[in-house]
Amino acid sequence: MTAQRFVALDALRGLAIALMILVNTPGSWQHVYPSLLHASWDGFTFADIVFPGFLFVVGAAMFYALRHSTFNVATLGRIAKRSALLFAIGVLLNWYPFITDISELRIPGVLQRIGLCYAIAAILVLLLRGRYLLFVSTAILVAYWVLLTLFGNAEPFSLTGNAVLKLDVLLLGPAHLYQGFGLAFDPEGLLSSLPAIVSVLVGYFVAQQLSQRSAKDGARWLLLAAFALLVLSWGCAGFWPLNKALWSGSYVMLSSAILMALLAVLVGLSDILKQHSLVQPLVTYGTNPLFIYILSWLWAATLMRIPFAGSNVYQVTFEFIATMMPAKLASLVFALLHVVLFWWLSRLLYRRNIIIRL
Repeated sequence: MTAQRFVALDALRGLAIALMILVNTPGSWQHVYPSLLHASWDGFTFADIVFPGFLFVVGAAMFYALRHSTFNVATLGRIAKRSALLFAIGVLLNWYPFITDISELRIPGVLQRIGLCYAIAAILVLLLRGRYLLFVSTAILVAYWVLLTLFGNAEPFSLTGNAVLKLDVLLLGPAHLYQGFGLAFDPEGLLSSLPAIVSVLVGYFVAQQLSQRSAKDGARWLLLAAFALLVLSWGCAGFWPLNKALWSGSYVMLSSAILMALLAVLVGLSDILKQHSLVQPLVTYGTNPLFIYILSWLWAATLMRIPFAGSNVYQVTFEFIATMMPAKLASLVFALLHVVLFWWLSRLLYRRNIIIRL
């Protein structure tokens, strides 16, 4: 599937981008359907598949980007540069529009985690060449569970008793962490980036396996692997609850299983049934993921800061839509309009063969 890889994987990347905009750009956070909100702590919602989707496709793309690379200074330099740029852009997005006191600037974030996980996963695959990735991934999850258990409080998987919070407060300080849980706890914390590396490695391993199989065999393998991970996740959830904020092992396995199943569907549509017209909109969305992510963040943050009619452009636009339908539906329509807007921009870039990379 080496030639066809780009269709299904780019479609999955595009789906991740579309879902990210859908989840991150509601008309009002007070009026959102529960499935479009992240689980408050333990549990799993539709929204919780978005971030693992990003990491999964980073890993899948890594297989094709690094398969001819060797572990040397030049390669490590490129990896370090890309990782540092992702981290720096993420911090700048947290700071935008540059009015927050730097003493209260949130340091962790989505792009920061992607940058860290990309760097560590890339070094691992260069050293191991994929031969021992399953063993390494398992070891990382076991080590993470041990760290949470040893250094957490009496309830090591709780909001107030977990080791992720302790390490971030110790190294970064509470003022530099996410405050949305009612206290200083960051869902993109340093320690919880360990299992997130596994999400990248799973994507790499999947791309590696698909490259060695026909489309039909690849889709069949994906479904079998997804079922196996689903069973493992169910078994682990009994002692390690599903939890996106802590990026628990059961969450890694469940999200990976769902992504494999989705990829199997996309492989079936694009490479088996040859229904290219059905996946092309997603392929279009997946060609400039970093640029679209950054732009969607800046767009929403800017609209919220443009005064208009006693409020701001973002809020007033939502309230106008809400005059025609229930508030939750209006919030969803508002988000869907943004999905369409950024798809149109992606299409514009795609048709002009403009690819923006770091």
